[in-house]
Amino acid sequence: MPSLHFWRAVAAVAAVALLCALSPARAQTPLPPEVESALARARLPGDALSVLVADAQAAPKAAPRLAHRAQVPVNPASVMKLVTTYAALEQLGPAYVWSTPVYIQGTVQDGSLRGSVYIQGQGDPKLVVERLWQLMRRLQAQGIQVIVGDIVLDRTAFDVPAHDPASFDGEPLRPYNAAPDALLVNYKSQAMTFVPDAAAGLARIQYDLPLAGVQRQATVALAAPGAECGDWRAALRAELSDPAKVAFQGVYPAACGERAWPVATADPDGFAARAVEGMWRELGGKLTGSVRNGKVPAGLKPAFVATSPALAEVVRDVNKYSNNVMAQQLFLTLALKKNGTATFDGAREALRQWWQARMGDADLPVADNGAGLSRDARLTAQALARMLQTAWQSPVMPELLASLPVAGVDGTLRRSQSRAGAAHLKTGSLRDVMAVAGYVHAASGRRYVLVAIVNHANAGAARPVLDSLIDWTARDQ
Repeated sequence: MPSLHFWRAVAAVAAVALLCALSPARAQTPLPPEVESALARARLPGDALSVLVADAQAAPKAAPRLAHRAQVPVNPASVMKLVTTYAALEQLGPAYVWSTPVYIQGTVQDGSLRGSVYIQGQGDPKLVVERLWQLMRRLQAQGIQVIVGDIVLDRTAFDVPAHDPASFDGEPLRPYNAAPDALLVNYKSQAMTFVPDAAAGLARIQYDLPLAGVQRQATVALAAPGAECGDWRAALRAELSDPAKVAFQGVYPAACGERAWPVATADPDGFAARAVEGMWRELGGKLTGSVRNGKVPAGLKPAFVATSPALAEVVRDVNKYSNNVMAQQLFLTLALKKNGTATFDGAREALRQWWQARMGDADLPVADNGAGLSRDARLTAQALARMLQTAWQSPVMPELLASLPVAGVDGTLRRSQSRAGAAHLKTGSLRDVMAVAGYVHAASGRRYVLVAIVNHANAGAARPVLDSLIDWTARDQ
């Protein structure tokens, strides 16, 4: 007769087994053979991969279809944008718009304002060239052609620390390293478009944004006939470190055809002022003073308010094209709406409160700046999968789903080799990180959540591994 101690031990083992079966945190399932093979070809060990695949409509505690190291916190890279964009859609609403009030202080007579104009930034992530043009035109519609005073930029809605754009990866002129700003103009970047003219032996350079006080080269010589496109940016030998000058010492290969090169400014803090003054003068406006930073005087009423596109459109730009600075603008807006001033600590707290209310005991992400452009950001595959299951049942699901790149079709997945049109997935990549997360649509009509994250020195070789997971998920077992 077995002892009472024996039966208690059996019961304890059974209880643990049952808990493992019910808890995605503990469930481990073998990786599919094709995924194992893809890992081997990429020279990646199995412990480099965290993955969870589950029915999008299943209860959060239901056993997943596939789970491998799903409970381990990992760096998600830009997949973190899913957390930020879903939180923004739920807390702000898909129709939310950012306002940029414009104030006029002084008197207007015969086309001249004797006083100053104040432009108050409130975090608009998409104050791009076209919308800055519209804002300046609306200012002129107030009867103003000459400002006998200053244009004052109020950027105080965001209280963020000084940012070194070279600190992340030593690439300060890459637009993805731009810092958030209450008055973010054109992502603190400009696009230079090169248009070859073979007959003239040169390429003409078009700049998308007029910048006051900047000397910019209008043409560059073409490379010798027959030159291949290759590394055309290096061939230009651009000199971009001087914020007051853009010059090229090299040549442009005609074989490249028309190409655009987006570049962040060498003077990010002064970019908005240069852009505002440049656009004002481009439209024929005159300014006797300067464009400077300041604060709107108390009690002054706005003359008009410029509004952004709706959040649903902004979220699409963030996720389809993995725009880092736009994601940080969204993240900080969570704090701005809650506290009146945006700080990163305030944004993290707003996200924490929302996450715990919606996701309960699912592991809280370490969001850092909300964009995934971070070495410190962390989340688990199972927590992100829980969030995606929750999002599938949310009223904002259509907006979130529509914002995700479609495999083999558009956005950052347009070149994917996996099943075209079968998956809506956010991608993420950093040095040592490659990831996808979102929804896969199986041939049977079922919808699956897929989260797959590789953290390894050889993560750059992981694309076939992620493609094999997408293909496997799309096949019902």
